[in-house]
Amino acid sequence: EMDDIEDVWKSVPAGVEGTGRAKEGADGEGDEGTVLMKRRPKRNRGQKVEVSEESGSEAEEGEGVVAGVDKEVSSSSTVPGTQTVYVRTQGCSHNVSDGEYMAGLLAAYGYTITDKKSEADVLLYNSCTVKSPSQDSFLGYVREGKELGKKVIVAGCVPQGQPTHGELSDVSIVGVQQIHRVVEVVEETLKGNTVRYLGQRRNPELDLPKIRRNPLVEIVPINSGCLNSCTYCKTKHARGKLQSYSPDAIVERVRQVTREEGVKEVWLTSEDTGTYGRDIGTDLPTLLRRIVDVIPTDSMLRLGMTNPPYILEHLEAMAEVMSRPNVYAFLHVPVQAGSNRVLDDMKREYTVEQFKYIVEYLRKHVEGGISIATDIICGFPTETEEDFDGTLALIEELKIPIVNISQFYPRPGTPAAKMKRVPTQVVSVSLLVSVLPRYHTTRSLLFPI
Repeated sequence: EMDDIEDVWKSVPAGVEGTGRAKEGADGEGDEGTVLMKRRPKRNRGQKVEVSEESGSEAEEGEGVVAGVDKEVSSSSTVPGTQTVYVRTQGCSHNVSDGEYMAGLLAAYGYTITDKKSEADVLLYNSCTVKSPSQDSFLGYVREGKELGKKVIVAGCVPQGQPTHGELSDVSIVGVQQIHRVVEVVEETLKGNTVRYLGQRRNPELDLPKIRRNPLVEIVPINSGCLNSCTYCKTKHARGKLQSYSPDAIVERVRQVTREEGVKEVWLTSEDTGTYGRDIGTDLPTLLRRIVDVIPTDSMLRLGMTNPPYILEHLEAMAEVMSRPNVYAFLHVPVQAGSNRVLDDMKREYTVEQFKYIVEYLRKHVEGGISIATDIICGFPTETEEDFDGTLALIEELKIPIVNISQFYPRPGTPAAKMKRVPTQVVSVSLLVSVLPRYHTTRSLLFPI
């Protein structure tokens, strides 16, 4: 099973530019002019405030963000930009990018980013809701932070998709489309307020300050949300419907980081890269061609996960782009099951035969060959032994080198969580794993994207 990314930003000096590198001679005081956000009016410590998600203005009770009263804090600890923040991110590369942006915004304002919880005034946890173990570990971090007496702020897909969770009732929340307001949330939390920004309007800008976990790798979100309604997926509750960034904004970000900031790899990411542009009248191959035109010859482009229905109609164009010398010949296409009946219950909107056609076409038409990665869910409620045998047969037939295997987890609020399980079902993750060595000559590693 593929591990979730879990990163802690290392200590960095205050005053970080959008390049992901520290400013030379930064004095730690911060520069309000470098933070791309609207400043909030000042409030007294412990004041109960309601904040509108849409405008950031004072609102009536129950509208927008919920705010509460926390314990009194000393005046010396609330001078903006003088405190230390610990940032931890779990989950996919889109989440990692969000965490990098939040760390960059805080550092640009003057906050110190640390990898030691004991040194931090504020603990910021950026969460993943895909699997139950990911959420459980996140909630464990939240409990630990409270026990340490720290100010705790949560972000990511768990609070966005389940904001009324009991363990999150007394912590501040940064919504997935509100990361540009993280400085404001930290300021209010340090004053003793509990604030929640959960509005979903438009994607954050791509040119915000950033601290990259790898200074040579830039993760560029090209869209958020998706067009699917998979019955097992909790992420849709958090990320919502498809919202694509403009091609101009994406291309300019890639140009900037590769030609001005020393980045050598660009990862394009989203919940489903194949859906890019369908809401704004364009498509993924058109975007990729524009990016390839601006990326230097000594930099590489890597494409993130795409679901089968949305690459199926662009196979010829995708094969052409992935044959370019500065594009990794790699694609992550989740199949999830080798049974059409189970895929239908999952509402995956493709067949096993269509998935096989995608793999075979790309292997034939991408110059020099291509590496395909896929995902399998074992133990979906309606999966029978016969269905599972079909999954085994599919993996053996296609000999896919990278297979991320996960057992099914009933996520709260999803249709699959209410489905009745097949009485004789056995979750055979270990059996599926045992199939892989039959054709693997080397052990493959997939960096989740």
